[in-house]
Amino acid sequence: MSSSFEIGPVEVGAGRLFLIAGPCVIESEPHTRSIAEAVQRIAADVGIPFIFKASYDKANRTSVKSFRGPGLKEGTRILGRIAKDTGLPVLTDVHEPAHCEIAAEAVDVLQIPAFLCRQTDLLVAAGKTGRAVNIKKGQFVAPWDMAHGLEKVRSTGNERVFLTERGSMFGYNNLVVDFRSLAVMRRLAPVVFDATHSVQQPSAANGVSGGQPEYIPLLARAAVAAGIDGLFVEVHDSPADAKSDGANALDLKLLKPLLEKLLAIQAATG
Repeated sequence: MSSSFEIGPVEVGAGRLFLIAGPCVIESEPHTRSIAEAVQRIAADVGIPFIFKASYDKANRTSVKSFRGPGLKEGTRILGRIAKDTGLPVLTDVHEPAHCEIAAEAVDVLQIPAFLCRQTDLLVAAGKTGRAVNIKKGQFVAPWDMAHGLEKVRSTGNERVFLTERGSMFGYNNLVVDFRSLAVMRRLAPVVFDATHSVQQPSAANGVSGGQPEYIPLLARAAVAAGIDGLFVEVHDSPADAKSDGANALDLKLLKPLLEKLLAIQAATG
């Protein structure tokens, strides 16, 4: 595995589990801020380093009618303000090369969405910003082939890059996690497990994605036992009312007990 690096106070790949969490999309500034502050308190209570996550635009929704967020300008303003006020490192998705430099002014980590993990211009643009880059493994990509996406980012001289597993397509409207992929990709770079998108059922609910959130704890426990560097979970205070991906979000009230169990598993497995 490549050497570790820091994102603010968070060490990536140094052997200590870290958390990436937040709502799928910015629904409003007050709501996004409240989630950030709530998860920050939980992370401090259990003693896990935390990177806040929210998207300014969900550009790959199934339906043209789906809520996408406030957009690049307003969204990055909100994320930049939350980063400044809370002191938290912040992560957001980027979908176009031209967005990378603008988003990098507000956040600490640029995330490459799974469907875009092979987009050379996007990966190179993200790498050139110097910000940390999280590449989500495409549902259609073999874990060993993620070496190519890493190479594209690293070609810019940016070594601050990690990979996220989020399940692979298993027939239509279903995902499955091959836990061997965690070990395979961890030979290439630090690895994060996305426990919420891994229970997603893509486009299964009449133009929107369904999900099986009851399996989030199960998959998260297995991933920590298998050996990961970080855990990614989308959380919401009312998943049924979430404007994006509520069907596979973790209810905020379940986050603390889950993290306590995961940290105990990591301590037991070393």
